Amino acid sequence: MTVVLLSLYVCLALVHNAVMIKDAPEGHSHPKEDHDGAKPDRCKGIEFDAITPDEKGNTFFFKGDHLWKGFSGPAELSNSIFKELDDYHHLGHVDAAFRMHHQDDLSVHDHIYFFLDDKVFSYYNYTLEQGYPVEIQQEFPGIPSHLDAAVECPKGECITDSVLFFKENDIYSFDIKTKSVKQKVWTHLSNCTSAFRWLEHYYCFHGYNFTRFHPVSGEVTGTYPKDARNYFMRCSEGFGHGGGARKQRCSEVKLSAISTDDKGRTYAFQDAMYLRLDTHRDGSHHFPISRLWKEISGVVDAVFSHGDNMYIIQGGQVYIYKSAAHYTLIEGYPKPLKDELGIDGPVDAAFLCPNQHIVTIIQGQKMYNIDLAATPRAVKSERPIPFPKIDAGYCDADGVKVFIGPEYYSYESPMILALGKIKPAPQKISPEKFSCEE
Repeated sequence: MTVVLLSLYVCLALVHNAVMIKDAPEGHSHPKEDHDGAKPDRCKGIEFDAITPDEKGNTFFFKGDHLWKGFSGPAELSNSIFKELDDYHHLGHVDAAFRMHHQDDLSVHDHIYFFLDDKVFSYYNYTLEQGYPVEIQQEFPGIPSHLDAAVECPKGECITDSVLFFKENDIYSFDIKTKSVKQKVWTHLSNCTSAFRWLEHYYCFHGYNFTRFHPVSGEVTGTYPKDARNYFMRCSEGFGHGGGARKQRCSEVKLSAISTDDKGRTYAFQDAMYLRLDTHRDGSHHFPISRLWKEISGVVDAVFSHGDNMYIIQGGQVYIYKSAAHYTLIEGYPKPLKDELGIDGPVDAAFLCPNQHIVTIIQGQKMYNIDLAATPRAVKSERPIPFPKIDAGYCDADGVKVFIGPEYYSYESPMILALGKIKPAPQKISPEKFSCEE
């Protein structure tokens, strides 16, 4: 009797498992505990399923049911961090993912969106938001299911706050505010299996390679594709992160210019390179100046912003760029500095304080004020400063900073800089802000 009952229980269990497997969604037929125990190695050359930063600036790379957190370290199971993904699907892979940029709606800003088949999941602080998952069409009308990739595109880099969705050669530009969709075809760009925005740059990953592209036009400039193992991960043998260049010491920093534009983007210029300073959470990296301002080559003398224009002074010329969707040189520029600002170049520094229209130009020990609202523009006043020469100058809500090598001096206003009798104590350039080593 015992043997008969045992046989019956075994038969019922087998039937139950068969029904469960039959009724499970296609591609998700295994119990969630049966994840593949073998950890993938991204340094072997793999194709990522999705890449996204979180709200803290950590970057996640997804492959199958595993992920990597950051540019180094081993793989771990995705459901160890984003647990609920497995409650709805056995996590074979994530189709696409991106971090939302929508500062007009803080209830969704900085949330991570994952796409699996026809569903979308919204996470914040590694917790699934109430009501999710939902159908993709419910959250993003006009966007197809079974996506290949997705990436955020903030206003100023795209025309409006947008998301770019990729499916084969089709690109869907989704306006977050109006929920309108524009479909594009970029046949020159490889099919993106994942996409990533990092420090204003946009990358399409395909195989173990990547291609940098313009998020509005899809334009590719430079020599691509490149091996991702040289740039987006740290692999021990035969590869080097970003070419393996030595990180600069803070004592070696010598700025040529620094400025913040009307979008709140702060740039520091050194030699023929620039560094974005207001993106700490996503990391930092030096890029050629010509990457953003393609008409500029070599070292710049001074940079300041006025309205939605950025002025770049180099020698006796000034370039004026619109700071809209990437920087666009205004027609007719560069022009002689004398014609534009009524002063001869070269200059040492230039800065404009918030909500002001008086730009301060520094040449040697002289500080000149020029009214940008006047026509024609000309030097309004001239004063001495207590330094024989400075490298760069900057003004924000906290006052004026003048940079000399790896140090800077803080003043409450340009007037105090000119009239102050005692120099304030110098402060050191910080490794956290300027991506340098102490």
